[in-house]
Amino acid sequence: MSRIIVVEDEPSLRTDLVEYLRGCGHDVAGAGSARALLPLLAEQPADIVILDITLPDGDGLSLARQLRAQSRCGIIILTAHSGAQTRIDGLDSGADIYLVKTATLREIEATVRSLLRRLALADAPTPKSWRQDPTNWLLIAPNDQSVQLTATELAFMAALMANPGAACTRESLTQALDRPAQSGTDRNLDAVVRRLRRKIEQATGLPAPIKMSYGKGYIFTGADPA
Repeated sequence: MSRIIVVEDEPSLRTDLVEYLRGCGHDVAGAGSARALLPLLAEQPADIVILDITLPDGDGLSLARQLRAQSRCGIIILTAHSGAQTRIDGLDSGADIYLVKTATLREIEATVRSLLRRLALADAPTPKSWRQDPTNWLLIAPNDQSVQLTATELAFMAALMANPGAACTRESLTQALDRPAQSGTDRNLDAVVRRLRRKIEQATGLPAPIKMSYGKGYIFTGADPA
């Protein structure tokens, strides 16, 4: 459940926001001043702080800057000030979103959900891909398990990974292995691939990122996700 703190000195609006957002399934607390916000943050960090600019004990823009310097929480400024320069100042202070108090409760809650989605995406770990360490003759899997390669396997993977997602022809792979094209070359290449697949799967516990392209050659399938 997302944690939201509403910092608003007008009691009726603060109560409306807290009750409405709670009714939408959020964990919500209200604060009537900048000073009242601090113990709430100490008790439990917030996912989003909804912040008025004009507070009885401070400037909401300064508070936004302080929050941004100390936290990765989302910041929504909700204020009666609608001037362009104030909007710019609000966003420059570190706010993610600037809303004017003419916004309905439904609009505010929709904005909260949108910001929560953005924050979740920003915090999501970047998927790792297969990569080579040519200095140490290693193939490193997304789970950080490594495979020690022979010179032939290293050359094969380097040629394959140079064109991720594209079919590398048998001829080009044979040249990369510095082997002359001759009778039996295809069988030799397939034997290299079989041994390499088995080695990769045993060492990493993952399927080898090598796919046969029938009639053409092989494809590297372990590139970075788009």
